Amino acid sequence: MGDDSEWIKLSIDQKCEHKLWKARVNGYEEALKLFQKIEDEKSPEWSKYLGLIKKLVTDSNAVAQLKGLEAALAYVENAHVAGKTTGEVISGVVNKVFNQPKARAKELGIDICLMYIEIEKGEPVQEELLKGLDNKNPKIIVACIETLRKALSEFGSKIISLKPIIKVLPKLFESREKAVRDEAKLLAVEVYRWIRDALRPPLQNINSVQLKELEEEWVKLPPAAPKQTRFLRSQQELKAKFEQQQAAGGDADGGGDDGDEVVPQVDAYELLEAVEILSKLPKDFYDKIEAKKWQERKEALEAVEMLVKNPKLEAGDYADMVKVLKKVVGKDTNVMLVALAAKCLAGLATGLRKKFGQYAGQVVPTILEKFKEKKPQVVQALQEAIDAIFLTTTLQNISEDILAVMDNKNPTIKQQTSLFIARSFRHCTPSTLPKSLLKPFCAALLKHINDSAPEVRDAAFEALGTALKVAGEKAVNPFLADVDKLKLDRIKECAEKVELAYGKNTGGAADKKECRPAAGKTPVLSGAAGDKDTKDTSAKSGPLKKAPAAKSGGPPKKGKPSAAAGAGGAGTKGKKGSETKELFEPELSIEVCEERASAVLPAACIQQLDSGNWKERLACMEEFQKAVELMERSEMPCQALVRMLAKKPGWKETNFQVMQMKLHIVALIAQKGNFSKTSAQIVLDGLVDKIGDVKCGSNAKEAMTAIAEACLLPWTAEQVMSMAFSQKNPKNQSETLNWLSNAIKEFGFSGLNVKAFISNVKTALAATNPAVRTAAITLLGVMYLYVGPPLRMFFEDEKPALLSQIDAEFEKMQGQIAPAPTRGTSRHSGGSGDDGEERDEQEDIGNDVVDLLPRTEISDKITAELVSKIGDKNWKIRKEGLDEVTSIINDAKFIQPNIGELSAALKCRLNDSNKILVQQTLSILQQLAMAMGPNIRQHVKNLGIPIITVLGDSKNNVRAAALATVNAWTEQTGMKEWLEGEDLSEELKKENPFLRQELLGWLADKLPTLRSVPSDLLLCVPHLYSCLEDRNGDVRKKAQDALPFFMMHLGFEKMAKATGKLKPTSKDQVLAMLEKAKAIMPAKPAAPAKASSRVVGGAAPAKFQSASAPAEDSGSSTMEPKPDPKKAKAGGAASKAKGAQGKKVQSKPNLKEDDDKSGPIFIIVPNGKEQRMKDEKGLKVLKWNFTTPRDEYIEQLKTQMSSCVARWVQDEMFHTDFQHHNKALAAMVEHLESEKDGVISCLDLILKWLTLRFFDTNTSVLMKALEYLKLLFTLLSQEEYHLTENEASSFIPYLILKVGEPKDVVRKDVRAILNRMCLIYPASKMFTFIMEGTKSKNSKQRAECLEELGCLVESYGMNVCQPTPGKALKEMAIHIGDRDNTVRNAALNTIVTVYNVHGEQVFKLIGNLSEKDMSMLEERIKRAAKRPTAAPARQAEEKPQRAPSTNTNASVLRKGPAEDMSSKLNQARNMSGHSEITHTVPREFQLDLDEIENDNGTVRCEMPALVQHKLDDIFEPVLIPEPKIRAVSPHFDDMHSNTASTINFVISQVASGDINTSIQALAQIDEVLRQEDKAEAMSGHIDQFLIATFMQLRLIYNTHMADEKLDKDEIVKLYSCIIGNMISLFQMESLAREASTGVLKDLMHGLITLMLDSRVEDLEEGQQVIRSVNLLVVKVLEKSDQTNILSALLVLLQDSLLATASSPKFSELVMKCLWRMVRLLPETINSINLDRILLDIHIFMKVFPKEKLKQCKSEFPIRTLKTLLHTLCKLKGPKILDHLTMIENKNESELEAHLCRVMKHSMDQTGSKTDKETEKGASRIDEKSSKAKVNDFLAEIFKKIGSKENTKEGLAELYEYKKKYSDADIEPFLKNSSQFFQSYVERGLRHIEMEKEGKGRIPSSTGISPQTELTCVPTSTNTVSSSIGNTNGEEVGPSVYLERLKILRQRCGLDNAKQEDRPPLTSLLSKPAAPTVASSTDMLHSKLSQLRESREHYQHLDLDSNQTHSSGIGTTTSSSSSTAANIDDLKKRLERIKSSRK
Repeated sequence: MGDDSEWIKLSIDQKCEHKLWKARVNGYEEALKLFQKIEDEKSPEWSKYLGLIKKLVTDSNAVAQLKGLEAALAYVENAHVAGKTTGEVISGVVNKVFNQPKARAKELGIDICLMYIEIEKGEPVQEELLKGLDNKNPKIIVACIETLRKALSEFGSKIISLKPIIKVLPKLFESREKAVRDEAKLLAVEVYRWIRDALRPPLQNINSVQLKELEEEWVKLPPAAPKQTRFLRSQQELKAKFEQQQAAGGDADGGGDDGDEVVPQVDAYELLEAVEILSKLPKDFYDKIEAKKWQERKEALEAVEMLVKNPKLEAGDYADMVKVLKKVVGKDTNVMLVALAAKCLAGLATGLRKKFGQYAGQVVPTILEKFKEKKPQVVQALQEAIDAIFLTTTLQNISEDILAVMDNKNPTIKQQTSLFIARSFRHCTPSTLPKSLLKPFCAALLKHINDSAPEVRDAAFEALGTALKVAGEKAVNPFLADVDKLKLDRIKECAEKVELAYGKNTGGAADKKECRPAAGKTPVLSGAAGDKDTKDTSAKSGPLKKAPAAKSGGPPKKGKPSAAAGAGGAGTKGKKGSETKELFEPELSIEVCEERASAVLPAACIQQLDSGNWKERLACMEEFQKAVELMERSEMPCQALVRMLAKKPGWKETNFQVMQMKLHIVALIAQKGNFSKTSAQIVLDGLVDKIGDVKCGSNAKEAMTAIAEACLLPWTAEQVMSMAFSQKNPKNQSETLNWLSNAIKEFGFSGLNVKAFISNVKTALAATNPAVRTAAITLLGVMYLYVGPPLRMFFEDEKPALLSQIDAEFEKMQGQIAPAPTRGTSRHSGGSGDDGEERDEQEDIGNDVVDLLPRTEISDKITAELVSKIGDKNWKIRKEGLDEVTSIINDAKFIQPNIGELSAALKCRLNDSNKILVQQTLSILQQLAMAMGPNIRQHVKNLGIPIITVLGDSKNNVRAAALATVNAWTEQTGMKEWLEGEDLSEELKKENPFLRQELLGWLADKLPTLRSVPSDLLLCVPHLYSCLEDRNGDVRKKAQDALPFFMMHLGFEKMAKATGKLKPTSKDQVLAMLEKAKAIMPAKPAAPAKASSRVVGGAAPAKFQSASAPAEDSGSSTMEPKPDPKKAKAGGAASKAKGAQGKKVQSKPNLKEDDDKSGPIFIIVPNGKEQRMKDEKGLKVLKWNFTTPRDEYIEQLKTQMSSCVARWVQDEMFHTDFQHHNKALAAMVEHLESEKDGVISCLDLILKWLTLRFFDTNTSVLMKALEYLKLLFTLLSQEEYHLTENEASSFIPYLILKVGEPKDVVRKDVRAILNRMCLIYPASKMFTFIMEGTKSKNSKQRAECLEELGCLVESYGMNVCQPTPGKALKEMAIHIGDRDNTVRNAALNTIVTVYNVHGEQVFKLIGNLSEKDMSMLEERIKRAAKRPTAAPARQAEEKPQRAPSTNTNASVLRKGPAEDMSSKLNQARNMSGHSEITHTVPREFQLDLDEIENDNGTVRCEMPALVQHKLDDIFEPVLIPEPKIRAVSPHFDDMHSNTASTINFVISQVASGDINTSIQALAQIDEVLRQEDKAEAMSGHIDQFLIATFMQLRLIYNTHMADEKLDKDEIVKLYSCIIGNMISLFQMESLAREASTGVLKDLMHGLITLMLDSRVEDLEEGQQVIRSVNLLVVKVLEKSDQTNILSALLVLLQDSLLATASSPKFSELVMKCLWRMVRLLPETINSINLDRILLDIHIFMKVFPKEKLKQCKSEFPIRTLKTLLHTLCKLKGPKILDHLTMIENKNESELEAHLCRVMKHSMDQTGSKTDKETEKGASRIDEKSSKAKVNDFLAEIFKKIGSKENTKEGLAELYEYKKKYSDADIEPFLKNSSQFFQSYVERGLRHIEMEKEGKGRIPSSTGISPQTELTCVPTSTNTVSSSIGNTNGEEVGPSVYLERLKILRQRCGLDNAKQEDRPPLTSLLSKPAAPTVASSTDMLHSKLSQLRESREHYQHLDLDSNQTHSSGIGTTTSSSSSTAANIDDLKKRLERIKSSRK
């Protein structure tokens, strides 16, 4: 019992892992109870047992295993976290449970598997079970099959994926074990239950006996569709529904609906494996197929036939095969081979499905032509082929080819084509058979029904009948208006017989029978013949009874008001059909008319009709009118009445009153009666005759409008136009045209015959009467509203003058919206149903017009010779071929879609090795799209998709061309063709970053504009997800941008479901992104632009309704959840169930606007502005640069604004009327303060829009715009915003144009704005723009610009002049000789201003002037000298708002004497001197005596013009130039008044190309940095300053150093200024920390490049520069933000290793910096953002996995990385693993694995401290206590050595200790430290030894610590060795230093020896223990300590005041031979400096 008691006390988890099985059993039982007790599935308790679950199921003891399985089942059922264990547990179940003899174990195992499926882990479970099928143990296989079968039976085929199961079935049937075969048979039966016959093809090759057995079993299965009986956790609603049905006992009435939901239709094709056949073609296939002997050709074809019998073929390039097969079909004389080739094509099409679509266009015409063959077997083969091909493409794509053949003379071709059309229609739905397609087909078929050959007529009837059945009467009847009754009945009869594909017929028929009584005249319910697919396929008898009710109830449910129940709606729609036929009636004789009229009119009235007295006639008309007004519609004999009115005198009536009455009565009859076209023909002639009459014209127009309403406008208009133009009266003609213009606006454009109109309009345009021409142009303008730009194509050959008038009219109409039709919709539309249809039609008008264009056939010009040229080996010949194609297309202008072999030839050129040819091909394809119009869509698959492939090209310009081409194509084709099929997803699958980012960008552009997309878009989603995790950042960005638009069409659920196949980590990330995308997902666009323009007023609901009817069909057939989203798409509203539809339907436009106006007007789009700039840079959009704004610029701006400006504001902004612009500006002013961020985020767009307003002629808009700009720039300067280059360049030039306005007010405002701009944009850059303005032709503008330049110079000094003062002044001086007096004056004034600032030097800068100009200038200067304050005062008045700097400086300048300035300066210097008396090393470094001695020279050099003067006592002190230099730019003493703008300005000059400008700017910044109280002014500008600095470094490196003419001393001076500034900056930690990662990276890059620049070393003072840089780098590493600098170094290292061009030295120096950082880590670790650093390391390891790093020539990169990680691990311990938050998929990260290894390693080595710290496990010190103490003592000493403060003390102690215990072993302490540390300790000990033994006395290094070491000199292993000196500070002669310096130089390769003479790096590396040498720091220190000595004697010398002003970095003189001499020298020099200062 003793044993028992031991484990009884243990906790559950310990028991479960106990060695004793009893203990485990007990543990499992307790665990089971615990698992059943815990109620909260998310309780933290569950997580404790996560690791146990696998052990529970794999227990080796059978009894324990059973208990374990029960516990595991309970855990999986209840625990929220159980899903994490799926893989390991199921694998355990399969391998350790399914082989157990106990049935109970197997049962529990199966239950666990099913439970995992229930908790949403179906896929991993299925994966493990399928793996189990490969096990050798048949028991396991049987159990796995059984589990799969049960899972399928319970969860259904939606959750259990059938494809992998079906794949393994044949293999299972071949098993030797009977048990396996039997179980497989049961599984096959279960699969059959779910997918029925789709299972047959995959199993066709199994043993025939087995197949027969299966067939028998299958027959026994009940016909009812199976149902899911067990549900996932996420399907609880379904479960509840299912349980209700069970409780209700059976599911008779719910079955139909549910069936549809549960059983997804499985396509057998999907379950098949694709076979690759191209490689299996016989080698000689292409030769044989061309052979002369037909037998050989037959062999070749038979080989293909065998291959294409495979039911599913792998995609590939079948172009060549299709080409030869097509040739056989078209040209082979042997009909047997034709049939065989047709069979091959059919096989290919069937096997490839949609992938064959790209070849369809090539083959269809050939097959249709071949139908001329009479032989039945050939015809049958051709029919099968073309039917199979049809299924791979769309009717739209091949419609052109079919229609082209319809006019063929051969009756067999006509018959077969019609039959093919009929068969094709059966596969269509109302949505895939729109009116635009029906129209041409019906027109062609109507010709055929009158054909002489009966078989052609029959075929045509069948086709028309099918169309009627598919699209419904409503759609087809308009095209059958002129068909007589017999033929119409025949068509309807055919429609009855038609059986549609997709099993529609049964449901359809039944529906029809049911609805007839209800709907009266309607043969097909709700007008859209295709009843809902899904309902009908799954319908059983039960649902049929419900169908009508469901459908009639449908529309109201969907929130469509105005919709009565479906049946009612259907009834009215039916009426349209019948009335269409009634529009004509037989003509009645005059007698019958009189008889009918007398029945309804008073007798007197009829008698007086032709009375001679006009009064009687008038009375008669009044009677007539009364009678008509009282008549009922049904009893009004319209024809009889109008005949009476036309009775003599009829329309020749002379009395205008009678005539007016008569015309009014015609209008009444047309409105009130059933007015037919016959009646209309009687009166129209008379009406047209009177339309031009002054008195009766308006009545005639009224009557015509009424007739148009009765007989439809298209017919009326055609009659009226032909009548008007068959007579000669110009007044009638012009009025008819005017009437028509108005009528079109009232009735809409649908159904009008554009072609007939155009010929009449052309006649009118040629008329001599101007009124007729004007009316014709007005009519064209109205047509343009509906038709758009294509309309112009018809008039291109008109005279230029006329064409310009037409263009002007079109211009007026641009941007206007076609009004909604107000007439013609009520009577014939059956409520609003038809209205929507008309609107659809109106959308197609543009296309129809394009169809009317005369197109040239160019296929005959595409000769074989041309095609071979395009494919030639020589690129020049290929280019010739392409040039020919270009000219062919150019000549033809508009072409037919048949281009023969050209498409294949061009496709090959798209991957031409010569990129120029690729671009040429792309431009040809662009041309082709324009020329072919919408018909280009049939080439999308074979030519369009290859263009997309080109988007993956590495060259930017090729990609841009490809994108432009794709966009040109999509303009013509729409997006549907592109998104259908797998082509697009295949492209996205390619792992080409360019292709992916371009394609995703394109989709993100296009998807938001679509109302619906093909379901194939779903295929792109998996690849979209892989793009989200692409290693390329741009791809990831684009994928994230595209995500919301995919979701907008596919819905969140589908997108989320598609993540199921991702790895868990990826899945979580993607789901998080999906959630984000869901939040910003845009609504679907409403009806497209044209339609939406008309959805105003009452028409809105109509669109909603009609369009949804066909959409239901198209949607439901594709996927079960589709109908809802689709309805909304069709309706054009954003169908979010939040009542969006309701809102849309409200037809009060003003109410909608008010709603909208409440929100912000500028919407902040994250990164929107940056993206726009990128697009403009990458030339994706037009650069904002024009002389006058063209339409494309306005359109572009409009689209860019669409996402970030409120809709209503946008409408105002782009309205054609200026008053709307004023409204927009008012709104913008109103929202300016409240929406600062929004304004700033859209600033570029606002400024661009304002530039457009500058081109308006309306002054009120201009003034408002300028007012707004003033407010805007004031706001921006308050917000301290700085204009970007992009914003400035697209705005300032246009603002400057306005400076030349004639109106004073405008000019004044513009100048005020320019002043304010200087606060937010550097004045030097403004200068350039204004300088450009002086080149204008407008003299006012030139004068104003010159004045403005003068003001700038006066305010900001000469530095403002760009590119250099000299060039700028020369430019200005040119204008002294201008023709215009004001310009001359302005130029003179400006130069005088410069003279005031700059003195006599001006003449030198201006250069040669003509005598006349020079005398004028001198005269003006003299005059100005007499009244010095006049000019500035005037300018000050004119420019009141100049920045404060203006006034301060101007006042100083005007004082004349400069003493106050100089005193100010000196005072500033002294202050700065005293503030820095602390002697930190770098500050001392800047004390460079050589420089100080030449201080005046230095100052002078800052002002380039005065260098030559010797400043002895020649001048009076007032004229010392020093102050003047300072006065050039704003002085920093006034810092706080204008800091930001001044600093910006000065910083902008740091990067100047002119060395002197840059030095001056640096000197000013240095002055600020040295004064602590002022240094904080630089805060916020650090990045800006550093960027300017490294740009200057880059400029020196690339430009100045290469410039032979430049004096290299200048460069050294500039270098020393830069480095001095930076050292000052990096002294101040608060400022240094502001530097961001990217900037630091570039800075370090610049500095290291400088250190490695051999050209610098060759300079005289080069060594000194490099040493200073060295010191600077150390400062940067220590003082900047540690996270940022570490991150920057990692990125820099990565880039340098990647860049093939960068030298190994560069990478090495970066690594040395990193080592330096590693040594600093113990102190800085807490201030570092580890997550970010680890992310950088992760990215580094992703780019450079270990293997790749190991391949590097140097081992340093991998060592550096390991050291860094090791140090981090050592410092943070296991917590380091919590810092991986920013890494997306940690599991895939090499970093996590590495950290885990390091952690494990350090955890395992639990020994003494030393042991922990050594990787190779140094031997332990086993002696007990004494040894331990020794260790502690040594550890203490090493700690001291490692710390900054006590390093010397530590070394001394170590030295003493080693002396005492000579055998003490300090090796273990050194072993794990860096090489540098070891050599440092050794060197330190050696120094002490030397010092003690008197070998040499070394001065103190004044507190330099190993940390301040110079890391970056390219030297030995880790870093430069440092010298640690003794502490007694005794002097040593300079010769010692010289010696040491020599050695140091030699080691660093720094002496002036050539590059080749240096020792190679390896040799340096191999000598880690280098001789003891002092570093360059020590040298400087020695000099400084000497200085200190001398200070004691010369206390009165104020060194610091001098030192702070030196702008260079010290060059040390180390040449004096003895100390004394050296000191004397120094004293003298200091003395000299001091005296010169006084």
